[in-house]
Amino acid sequence: MRRTPRDSAESVRRITRRGIILGGLQLGFSGVLAARMQFMQVEQADQFRLLAEENRINIRVIPPARGEIFDRNGIIIAENEPSYRITMVREDAGNVDEVIARLSTLVELDEDELNRALASMARSAPFLPITVADRVSWEAVSRVAVNAPALPGVTPEVGLSRHYPQGKMYAHVVGYVNPVSESDLALYEDPDPVLRIPRFQFGKVGVEAKYEDRLRGRAGAKRVEVNAVGRVMRELDRREGEAGADLQLTVDTKLQDYIEARLGTESASVVVMDLEHGDIRAAVSAPSYDPNLFVRGISYANYGVLHDNDRRPLASKTVQDAYPPGSTFKMVTAMAAMEAGVIGPEETVWCPGHLEVGGRRFHCWKRAGHGHMNLEQSLRESCDVYYYDLALKVGIENIAAMCHQLGLGEAHDIPMSAVSSGLVPDKAWKQRERGAGWVIGDTVNTAIGQGFVLTSPLQLAVMTARLATGRSITPRLVKSIDGIETPSRGGDSLGLNENHLRQIRRAMFAVSNNRRGTGYGSRITEEAYRMAGKSGTSQVRNISPAERARGVINNNDLPWNRRDHGLFVNFAPYDNPKIAVAVVVEHGGGGSSAAAPINRDVTLQALYGEDPPLSAYPSRDHGRIKAQQERLRDERQMTRTDGSGRA
Repeated sequence: MRRTPRDSAESVRRITRRGIILGGLQLGFSGVLAARMQFMQVEQADQFRLLAEENRINIRVIPPARGEIFDRNGIIIAENEPSYRITMVREDAGNVDEVIARLSTLVELDEDELNRALASMARSAPFLPITVADRVSWEAVSRVAVNAPALPGVTPEVGLSRHYPQGKMYAHVVGYVNPVSESDLALYEDPDPVLRIPRFQFGKVGVEAKYEDRLRGRAGAKRVEVNAVGRVMRELDRREGEAGADLQLTVDTKLQDYIEARLGTESASVVVMDLEHGDIRAAVSAPSYDPNLFVRGISYANYGVLHDNDRRPLASKTVQDAYPPGSTFKMVTAMAAMEAGVIGPEETVWCPGHLEVGGRRFHCWKRAGHGHMNLEQSLRESCDVYYYDLALKVGIENIAAMCHQLGLGEAHDIPMSAVSSGLVPDKAWKQRERGAGWVIGDTVNTAIGQGFVLTSPLQLAVMTARLATGRSITPRLVKSIDGIETPSRGGDSLGLNENHLRQIRRAMFAVSNNRRGTGYGSRITEEAYRMAGKSGTSQVRNISPAERARGVINNNDLPWNRRDHGLFVNFAPYDNPKIAVAVVVEHGGGGSSAAAPINRDVTLQALYGEDPPLSAYPSRDHGRIKAQQERLRDERQMTRTDGSGRA
């Protein structure tokens, strides 16, 4: 059937109308699409660029180099050494177990270290690198690098790790670093991001802990480009961090080394103080331990050996431990009595070997008594009864006040861990802490450094320094920070009567240089270096009346831990004091026999700066001292070359 012209025209009109509508719809859609594309490409370009960058760029923290620590002469005490390690990023690795299995065929993985790494990985952000193998060899690093395509998320790195080249010599002073723990993070309201890097090294004790914020420095950052599976393709840019501050301490490594060797197997401590600035020239606790064991986390076995040792190598005896000072305290009692005006230097007290106080008999160490004693004689021969009598006259409040004036009972501000304040007892303290009233017998015991009174070796050195100079010297351990000198702690005048101080110094000189002095056997014979000192013996057990009646048991016949502590303090040279030295030998017996010889040897070593000539010792000791010097030189040399890394 043929279509009429009219039908054809109508059909054309319909097609044209539909085409126009369809074309309009297409044009409108294209316009909307173009507008949307323009909006996304122009208006939202920055947002989408950021999203794209986050997918292909990672920002990683660069740990700063930790500040190094030196002694007063520039000898390195704590340094950073290169350390090769293998790290893994969990989100890049995918199947962690599978990647670990491949890695273990290339590198020997320590099981304990791997378990710690997996535990850290589980609780850390998935993008943080976790160390799975530390201190690996260059060969191992090379094998990992060659097999990188089969080890997604695994990266061999070169980092810095703490090392203590002097070994155990400064363990109690400098301390050590250890991987950051949750308790460390809890110390900060807003922890530094670098602290969240698993196994980042953090100062735990000693100078490392006290100056952690200064030593740590500021972290840097780098941007790295990664591919679709997280493999690092290239480093785009980096912002270097700021290294930590370097510290120079006041200690002398040569002297510290000598003292450590001189103490040998003793459980003892020594503090040497400079009298000009208050510098701690040496602070030795024996026995010690190797802080390098703690840097990456000490094993339970190694820690158990240290913890269970009855001579307590982990304790910082110079500042942490507090002992009854024994007769080294008698200078405090004497100064308190003279300052209070209750006795003069020439007044005498009769010593029959004991003193009756409140129905109780207080004994002198010399059972037969000393007879008439004045101040100098009482210190020289360490008569107890003289000080019992002073205590009754001067009272505990005056004694306690003198203690504080001479630096006892104070936690001195030095960057070491667990610095003890010791204990200076008085009436208020006993009522507060013991719930009991003060009795006269407490004062009598305190007068000779027994009873409740406790002091640390550092405090005894400070006390001696103040008696030697009449100034309020306080200890200084950090000499400079990044080359900037810290303030001197030489102190101002104590305001004590100089004549009274002179009497005390003269009496201390007699202790070491008078034939009847308790320290005469350990005197210095070189006139320019003669010392003034005081011995002390502090009891760690009670002596019953029955034992005293039948004879006090000799220290050598007692178990080691029930023997008396031996103490000796001195300043030298007597005519021009430069140093003060305090020595405590735990359970060493008498101060004159155990502590005085060590004190004398340390003093001479500090003054000469090397092994002193034999002429500085009594002639009868020359053979023994020569043999001792040779033995200690050999031992120190062996220690330096035994592979410990000591400089």
